[in-house]
Amino acid sequence: MADKKDQKTKAKAEQVKGKAKEVVGRAVGDEPMETEGRLEQSKGDARQAKEKIKDTFKH
Repeated sequence: MADKKDQKTKAKAEQVKGKAKEVVGRAVGDEPMETEGRLEQSKGDARQAKEKIKDTFKH
């Protein structure tokens, strides 16, 4: 159960960190940073979706 919570926390952290990078990148005109932020958010979204699917099949 702790591992499941860790994965959900990690997903949320990736989403937040990615959003921050995207916003900062956009603000300073750093397109690579902005893109990296979007990719990191996507990675967090994918991790979160995987956990939701696992929850669905578990119940």
